[in-house]
Amino acid sequence: MNLDELKVGFFYSNGAYGRTWGVRQLAEIATDAETGERVVHFKGVAGTCRRKKGHCSPAEFARWARYQVALLENDWKRVGGDAPPAESQAA
Repeated sequence: MNLDELKVGFFYSNGAYGRTWGVRQLAEIATDAETGERVVHFKGVAGTCRRKKGHCSPAEFARWARYQVALLENDWKRVGGDAPPAESQAA
């Protein structure tokens, strides 16, 4: 995902399958008081991320997040499209 697509309060998935799949909520984008660098704070809400909190750089979060998701009934669904992007998942 692009950094400008990320929005506080929204949910994102890594698009993985099986045990490595996860959903995180972007909780806050803040500036570190010591370094002055921007930091993303997130909460894991489903899959491998569930019940975990963390932080990373905005660029790291954007690399992890493949697309935005929303909870519909009891299932996480991709927002704004049915198929995953065709780009490779090179790290």
